Amino acid sequence: MENFQRITLVHYHELALKGHNRKAFERKLMHNVDSLLHDRDYVERVMMISGRILVIYKDDACEDRVSFDVDLLCKVPGVARVSCGFSCQRDIQVMNRAAERALREAGNFDTWKVVAKRSHTDFPIDSMEMNQLVGEYLCGRFPDKKVRMKGADVEVHVEVVQGRCYVYARSVPGIGGLPVGTAGKVVCLLSSGIDSPVAMWRMARRGATCLAVHFSGRPQTVDTSEYLADDICHVLEEFGGVARMFVVPFGDYQRQIAAMVPPQLRILIYRRLMMRVATRIARREGAKALVTGESLGQVASQTLDNLACTQAATSMQILRPLIGCDKLEIIADAQKLGTFEISSTPAADCCTLFMPRSPETHGKIAEIEEAEAALPLDQWVKELCRSAEEHVYRCPSSYCKMPDGSYGFAVDARNARERLDAQEGLDGCGGLEPQGSLDGILREI
Repeated sequence: MENFQRITLVHYHELALKGHNRKAFERKLMHNVDSLLHDRDYVERVMMISGRILVIYKDDACEDRVSFDVDLLCKVPGVARVSCGFSCQRDIQVMNRAAERALREAGNFDTWKVVAKRSHTDFPIDSMEMNQLVGEYLCGRFPDKKVRMKGADVEVHVEVVQGRCYVYARSVPGIGGLPVGTAGKVVCLLSSGIDSPVAMWRMARRGATCLAVHFSGRPQTVDTSEYLADDICHVLEEFGGVARMFVVPFGDYQRQIAAMVPPQLRILIYRRLMMRVATRIARREGAKALVTGESLGQVASQTLDNLACTQAATSMQILRPLIGCDKLEIIADAQKLGTFEISSTPAADCCTLFMPRSPETHGKIAEIEEAEAALPLDQWVKELCRSAEEHVYRCPSSYCKMPDGSYGFAVDARNARERLDAQEGLDGCGGLEPQGSLDGILREI
């Protein structure tokens, strides 16, 4: 069998609708794809070509390796579709044989059609004639299969572009959206449950660089939820959906709150303290919003009144991607994402610690602020931020290209506590501008 060079074409849709800044979005998607594939020794090159991203493989790349990369690239935000096929010479006989091989690797099918395209007139055969010639050849090679011009099971694409011909028949849908790193940074409150990972995934799909904050019940509970949150982040890490996670031991502070405030207000005061801590971390890291997995009316803390009480604890905007979703929709997204099994593992965490029998469902800000007056909130926020334990994940927004062409981490070398010491003057709920954030350290590609 003739040995054609394997290629993958990454298609995008929403990026193509951008105006004068389209190139910036394309460069970011190109950077994200390149950084995720940089450790593949069988990848020869990643480049832009005719409104798509072209991944060229070395001669020793097998079909299984390419299929693995296709499955990964389909999860990358900004990717609408991924096609795998072959690159060959601009010779119609060679193109025919490449089309036959691409169709044989397309899986099971009953009907097919040829879609040919010539981007440059220096190739003597036009698109219509290519359709006829390649189609005639394939009819002879697949006599038991039918040609269908509308609604065919498989489309064999034959494209003559920039001095080469690219042939592919297998295409897999992507998740769409915008490339990670095009919409700024957000801090996501991440539990080990079902909802918050889906909320973070949805923000990554809209181009946000996501930093997670996980509030653990430690030392009042075991640290199982921390391991589950880390497993969730590793799932998101596969396609660059999370950059870092800060684990905050929260149990002792919940115990003090439970002893000092009315039982029905505990949950609201827990959450308001979480918002203050997350806000402080967000301002330190240069993030522009907080993200939660709240869904309207799902639990006691997610009524309109209680959401307003939580919102009042911070001046930073809070984004709630799941606010109008029901539980079945969220579960379906979690299964699609691959976090549902992890989130279904039982684990004691801060959400179930010191729970009152009858939590307030229609909180009043004045009553909550009165209950909080006896609490040393500013001191607690500083202590909790100092105790945050940082986990770093592989994210394109944390990668930069080195002089030798490889990729390396471009995060601040200081740990979370050292960065906090450098920012000690920040008010946890104020509007001060962050200093030394990650944006000043990353190098745009």
